Amino acid sequence: MAKLEFDQLLDAGVHFGHLKRKWNPAMAPYIFMERNGIHIIDLYKTIAKTEEAAAALKQIAKSGKKILFVATKKQAKQVVTDLAQNVNMPYVVERWPGGMLTNFPTIRKAVKKMSTIDKMIKDGTFDTLSKRERLQVTRQRAKLEKTLGSIQDLTRLPSALFVVDVMKENIAVREANRLGIPVFAMVDTNSDPSDIDFVIPANDDAAKSIELILGSLCEAIKEGLEERKIEKADSAAAEAQDDEESPRRERKAKSGAKKAVAKEDQEAMNAAVASKFAKEDEE
Repeated sequence: MAKLEFDQLLDAGVHFGHLKRKWNPAMAPYIFMERNGIHIIDLYKTIAKTEEAAAALKQIAKSGKKILFVATKKQAKQVVTDLAQNVNMPYVVERWPGGMLTNFPTIRKAVKKMSTIDKMIKDGTFDTLSKRERLQVTRQRAKLEKTLGSIQDLTRLPSALFVVDVMKENIAVREANRLGIPVFAMVDTNSDPSDIDFVIPANDDAAKSIELILGSLCEAIKEGLEERKIEKADSAAAEAQDDEESPRRERKAKSGAKKAVAKEDQEAMNAAVASKFAKEDEE
């Protein structure tokens, strides 16, 4: 896992918080100082918290579970899209669909509509529709793709949520808290960290800051996925070896049993011969 360096964070502007008058007192433990009316985030705490979050996310990925990335603010959209796709994780970068977690079955029905439309296009049913109906279906497909296309592979509730800007994504955070889903988040000095399980104090407004922090976490996730692949490959190899050795063990067991029977038969025969000679001597 690549460790974040102090200078990297400094260059990316991770240390810049909000104006002092906009601060949230709950963020006081993560603030280093105030300069020119702006709060400065303690980067050593940022590094420690990022490493803690990275270790937890790595274990989640290693266990084969999904992490949902949420970032609908303009400067985070493209960064989150690229990095989430790179580790094959679901993400939301358009408007958060209310009830996406708390009313997940309904969201899944909407996602299935996309699959139904795709099936219609493939089997030719789409071509039998009128021009107006085709236009309506096409628009519906495009709308669903925009809002739900990035979570098409999310067949069950995610095991964790990663959020950029907890104030903007407060609905997503509330839904996750209600369902007991752990929340990882970049938290700026104007936000309340009390509902966040893994707080990463950082500037959540600069694209470079978001890219640096999220890139580090995605590297950890990638490592977890690689370790999972290796473990599965080792397990498959061990099972294959057991399958190969099993017939050999059976053959050895049968061979040993035959030898034991043969030995017992020989001993019985010897005993019978000895008994016969003993009787003849007595006569």
